[in-house]
Amino acid sequence: MIRTLKFVLFLACLGPLAYLLYGFFGRTPFDMTSWGQGLGANPIEKITHTTGDWTLWFLLITLSITPARNLLHLPSLIKFRRMIGLFAFFYGCLHLLTYVWLDKFFNVHEMLADIAKRKFITIGLTALVLMIPLAITSTSGWIRRLGGKRWQALHRLIYFSAICGVIHYLWLVKADIRKPVEDGIILGALLAYRVVIWALGAYKRRPRLASVAPRAAVEQGQ
Repeated sequence: MIRTLKFVLFLACLGPLAYLLYGFFGRTPFDMTSWGQGLGANPIEKITHTTGDWTLWFLLITLSITPARNLLHLPSLIKFRRMIGLFAFFYGCLHLLTYVWLDKFFNVHEMLADIAKRKFITIGLTALVLMIPLAITSTSGWIRRLGGKRWQALHRLIYFSAICGVIHYLWLVKADIRKPVEDGIILGALLAYRVVIWALGAYKRRPRLASVAPRAAVEQGQ
């Protein structure tokens, strides 16, 4: 059952890419004069925005799996987290490739000038770079190599990557900030959930630790 659901989810995650490919090549993929017409007047901008949106949305979906599995009592949801996280990295790479290839045509000088001038590009690159170690160490083998605690500590980089992604979106749009603000609110709620769970866990541990000290003192007095 899980394997079937993973396959369905895999196909669903490819949906945005299929939409872009169909819109770009249309029904006549061998007619170069028609390429991009299905994506509107500015197909490169459409591809850039779509891949960027889905990168951030997949990050948010990845972060929502832990709260969902706890609140809905569905522990099996964890089996889908790695795939969704890797798709976030995949669409992030497509987002960058669109900028490097279709927008700048691999003009390194122009890209460096862009990075120096536009801070939203710098923060966006930071978000993607933070995702690289997460994608590399996403396998079970890496969990064994690093150990559970170190692996979990490393994968907390996803929080900073998502934060950088929201800031990147916010700085990019400038005028109509409704969508990045909505994404920021969702991210804030997901991070707040984790803070609350951590605080409750710390609170529950406090009485246990506090009770050890008097007991030890009594034992020493005896």
